[in-house]
Amino acid sequence: MTPTIGYFLSHEQFSPASLVDAAVLAEQAGFDSVWASDHFHPWQENQGHAGNAWLTLAAIGQRTTSVTLGTAVTCPIYRNRPALVAQAFATLGELYPGRVFLGVGTGEAVNELPAGGGWGPYDERLSRLREAVTLIRRLWTEDRVTHDGDAFPIANAKIYDKPTQPIPIYIAASGPRSAALAGERGDGWIANATTLLDEKRVVEAFRSGSNGSTAAEVLVEQYVFVGDRAAAYEAAPIWQFAPAGGRVLDMDDPREIQAFAEAEVSLDQVVEPWLVSEDPREHVSQIRRLFEAGATQVAIHSVQPDQERLIEFYGRHVLPALRG
Repeated sequence: MTPTIGYFLSHEQFSPASLVDAAVLAEQAGFDSVWASDHFHPWQENQGHAGNAWLTLAAIGQRTTSVTLGTAVTCPIYRNRPALVAQAFATLGELYPGRVFLGVGTGEAVNELPAGGGWGPYDERLSRLREAVTLIRRLWTEDRVTHDGDAFPIANAKIYDKPTQPIPIYIAASGPRSAALAGERGDGWIANATTLLDEKRVVEAFRSGSNGSTAAEVLVEQYVFVGDRAAAYEAAPIWQFAPAGGRVLDMDDPREIQAFAEAEVSLDQVVEPWLVSEDPREHVSQIRRLFEAGATQVAIHSVQPDQERLIEFYGRHVLPALRG
């Protein structure tokens, strides 16, 4: 499969209208896809946004012609039940044939509990995700579905407007059990750059789950900042939670997560895994490194306030070099 470059749309950091505009610019600059985070609340209070990703994607589809579009990631197991997710993405697939993907994961409490969806331990979430993926595929492909599942029993359900082309389902994972599920049940695995490059046991779990198949995609999110390190540190406070990883998954209030991050995480820890550079060669080198490690798609997640600068920089310098 041909390696592709995506552009990440952060619903936590920007308004839906500005994300639609950014997606249009990204397509014009030569990006192949746009990924949208799917949140009910932001991670931290100071991020300040949390638009509805599905509506944003629908608007992007109307204003673009070629980029593929989808979520990274939707949680289909609490606030969003699988049948609702199946219907929404079937509609997107019918509107934009061949351009839609669905990224799914086990979720975070900050999105599920405040919306009234509930929350559970990891074993429960993983079991629900396995069932949800199976059910979504059945709803897209079968006429009527009766499913006597443990978490999502349904009877005589039918998606009347099915997608006209298959919609790939990619499963996000940062640990070996979720990665194995991505290999077993997904069309691919959504990972971050650090996991792909440094967590060999997670990579091996994904490969084992897919029985070594080369058909499964590996989609990787790479945080970047086009600028100097001083400017990167100015942007870092709204992403201060990120190095805390699993320690914030069960927190359900963005104010609580922000307070925890400010007390426990240094800005050095936030910026350290970012690609911070104004040299196009460094961006090209890191993206090539990810492809060499097995990525089939790399999504550029720009953490800076000025998204237009990133898009213009990549369109002018980085994307042509990668494709040349």
